[in-house]
Amino acid sequence: MTPPESPTASHTPGATPPRDFPIQRGCPFAAPAEYAALRTDDPVARVTLPTRREAWVVTRYDDVRELLSDPRVSADIRRPGFPALGEGEQEAGARFRPFIRTDAPEHTRYRRMLLPAFTVRRVRAMRPAVQARVDEILDGMLAAGGPVDLVSAYANAVSTSVICELLGIPRHDLEFFRDVTRISGSRNSTAEQVSEALGGLFGLLGGLVAERREEPRDDLISKLVTDHLVPGNVTTEQLLSTLGITINAGRETTTSMIALSTLLLLDRPELPAELRKDPDLMPAAVDELLRVLSVADSIPLRVAAEDIELSGRTVPADDGVIALLAGANHDPEQFDDPERVDFHRTDNHHVAFGYGVHQCVGQHLARLELEVALETLLRRVPTLRLAGERDQVVVKHDSATFGLEELMVTW
Repeated sequence: MTPPESPTASHTPGATPPRDFPIQRGCPFAAPAEYAALRTDDPVARVTLPTRREAWVVTRYDDVRELLSDPRVSADIRRPGFPALGEGEQEAGARFRPFIRTDAPEHTRYRRMLLPAFTVRRVRAMRPAVQARVDEILDGMLAAGGPVDLVSAYANAVSTSVICELLGIPRHDLEFFRDVTRISGSRNSTAEQVSEALGGLFGLLGGLVAERREEPRDDLISKLVTDHLVPGNVTTEQLLSTLGITINAGRETTTSMIALSTLLLLDRPELPAELRKDPDLMPAAVDELLRVLSVADSIPLRVAAEDIELSGRTVPADDGVIALLAGANHDPEQFDDPERVDFHRTDNHHVAFGYGVHQCVGQHLARLELEVALETLLRRVPTLRLAGERDQVVVKHDSATFGLEELMVTW
């Protein structure tokens, strides 16, 4: 299915031409410097996307929250004005229909299917199992010896293992899931490449769904098959799409956060020293790292279903609009000295997981994984350090989720 051509965003003749978007970060631990200027001078700004379509970006905290909670804003990827950042993103999304790119009541139905598995109580009960898996992964990394790529050997291994074990996916080639996300989340992938990558993932999941129909187990796939697929509440294709986006979104953002947080802590040794001195700070530290790093910055892609006014600017109906989470999370009107990493920050109401009805369903699990992964690494490998020069760290600029491609470390 190929979505209709999108109209360009409305603008006044003679006005300043749209700037190109996305804007690369100068520092991996902060929003692009241009976001500060946008918040001050052009908080609802016209941009040109890699697809050459035009859209709007929103950078102020209050505007981002207002936009993401406004029922007049649509997340439906099939809308012509959807501000896809990659050539193949909209076409593949319109075909596979990930639930995060749908509106109510469809979105509500899929979200309610998943919510029971991600409550605070359920996630809290998972801590011993997550800790055991993290220790096992770290044991293997330490036994292999350095130098090693922390992204592959630790961050990806932790995030992928946890989500796969929750779903009931047997231990698999962990790099397979990373490759699927690398292709499907790249702004440079074609629709055919995205479809091929997701097809491989759905092939694996389809076999597991068929098995759970015959022999249910104590895992999330079995629960969804028994409670929703068998009664006919969803089709097999809809279930596979829901499972696929749960894996991709859950593992990629957490992988990025573990690796990028580790790099930040290595860069600023006073911060791990603070955490070793007071381990109870870890939950607050994780929330501060989520705010500062904002790896899901441009994931909230929307379309105005009606004319919407933000900061005195009207976003016309049918125009695409992007809520920039890093812009909001570094807004000095909301966060005092927002570039400072402060593990004692109070009232840290960041929007790293989005806001409104589409706020990340797996946020409690993500926090748990980050707490356990970072605490265990700091406690068990106090001599962890970069292997090589700082400028050799490979940063991902062309992915839906910001992060590191590789982080070579030793100890």
